[in-house]
Amino acid sequence: MRILQGRPVSAGVVVARASLVQERPLPPIEHTRSLLSVESEITRLEAAIAQTLKQLAKLREKLASLPEEGREEISALLSVYERMLSHSRLVRAARARILQDALTAEAAVQQESDALALRAGPQPGMPEEEIEAARRRAGEFREVARRLLRNLTGVSFRAFSNIPTGTVLVAEQVRPADAALIDPNRIAAVLSEGGGVTDHTAIMMRALNVPAVLAIPQLSEIVRDGDLLIVNGTTGSIILHPDAPTLAKARDTMAEEARERKGIGRLRRLPARLLSGEDIELLANVELPAELPLLLRNGAVGIGLLRSEFLFDEELPLPDEDGQYAVYAGMVSDMEGRITTIRVLDWGGEKGIARLRQLGLPAGDEAENPAMGMRGLRLLLAHPEILEVQLAAILRASLIGPVRILLPMVTSTNEIIAAREHYERVAKRLRRRGVKIPADLPPLGIMIETPAAALTTDALVRQADFLAVGTNDLTMYTLAVDRASSMTSELYSPLHPAVLRLIRASADDAFRSHRPICVCGELAADARAVALLIGLGIRSFSMNAAALPRVKRMIRSLTLDSCDTLCRQAMLTSDPIELQKLVRQFAV
Repeated sequence: MRILQGRPVSAGVVVARASLVQERPLPPIEHTRSLLSVESEITRLEAAIAQTLKQLAKLREKLASLPEEGREEISALLSVYERMLSHSRLVRAARARILQDALTAEAAVQQESDALALRAGPQPGMPEEEIEAARRRAGEFREVARRLLRNLTGVSFRAFSNIPTGTVLVAEQVRPADAALIDPNRIAAVLSEGGGVTDHTAIMMRALNVPAVLAIPQLSEIVRDGDLLIVNGTTGSIILHPDAPTLAKARDTMAEEARERKGIGRLRRLPARLLSGEDIELLANVELPAELPLLLRNGAVGIGLLRSEFLFDEELPLPDEDGQYAVYAGMVSDMEGRITTIRVLDWGGEKGIARLRQLGLPAGDEAENPAMGMRGLRLLLAHPEILEVQLAAILRASLIGPVRILLPMVTSTNEIIAAREHYERVAKRLRRRGVKIPADLPPLGIMIETPAAALTTDALVRQADFLAVGTNDLTMYTLAVDRASSMTSELYSPLHPAVLRLIRASADDAFRSHRPICVCGELAADARAVALLIGLGIRSFSMNAAALPRVKRMIRSLTLDSCDTLCRQAMLTSDPIELQKLVRQFAV
């Protein structure tokens, strides 16, 4: 028996056989000067970029089978890689090296990525809290270069599809994008010789809920294919060739963890109620109809946010009224009387603009700053024909069961008034056609996603029937940070005093106006953050379906007094790091 120690990154105890996955090494670059013409090397580089982008697109296709938290994390990282392969500094400088120095495409990519990684990585005198983020940024440049070099040299990527079900994936290095190839239902645990607690790979493993230990010295030299292992993702220990007593103890621990998961299963049937008696509404965010069974199994009392973008494929014609109605009607019917909140199309920025141009519809040029231009309700009001077709389909489906309609990216009362005019016009048109719709139209609500909306909620609520706080975008716009940006993602945190004060401002205005308010986004899936938000007065939360049992378990252990105490302490904290520490250390 031998014990190895690494860095624990994702909790859980697993007893299983090892499956080694090795990666073919890249050949050394022996000749930096090209024997081909400069034009030929540029062509080779462009072909490698195109091939790499196709591979990333295939990885995106695989995300649909992953838990939502994992999808979001991996999708954000793939977006970073895709941007690095567009008109980025890396690509521009690699081309310049070929043109100026007659280098091979391989040498140009390697030299430029090394230079950028060195510049982005840890620097002398850098504060300790910034070092890990710098390492992640440097790793992003190296990963994109590695992918380009494999396509330039024809050295294939490794595949995880041949790993036997129920085994432990053992690799010298598990890169972040590899997470898209890891099926949590097949791979019992992940071990790697490289990696750290705060790097992208660790974040992916936690999002996928796969027990994992990284940074294990000499792992690939010590562990052999088929070796029996005990992996403890909580402590970071790996026991190789365990003896009988150790094996029995580990299996007892696994059984205990399974009982705890089963306890969570029973919890799904219980109400989300504080110990002090207050009921909390737990809803689910939905991206695809296929997610409905999971949210119902996990005890959601309704859909708090149905993202309708899945119906609007950027490569296909816009969906017509009957096609949209069929989808909405099926989902509303499947919800069996539970509320379904449908957000109208939230295209904009980079998404959907190209499609609008193809259709001959005006679209803004948002290349410089896509998050700040025509998106959400602004875009729909500029193209009312798209909005009215969608509203008609939703109104028809609302006859089948309770429905609410949500308007994205609202920043002024004029936008809500204009949207309501379209809404009522569509309702009148349907009635003239003899189409049955409810006598009382479904509630029309708005997303609070910008500081402008949060600070003018007192005016917005006069025109809106309910509110939904989108904490992801609200955080981005408040802190001027894009979570997908390799340079600033470590600054992105919904648990920031400025974000919390904006949520409180919106909540207070909603309460005064007797309007329902719900918190959506990542913050709603954070069980301890929910305790803080309950202290702010929030009683409705919408989150990914997988987080529902965890949040409900926390809610059922809380009292209103404990939530109020946490809230008072949090609102007196001005330092973002201290605030995050306060919430993370909160104990009932």
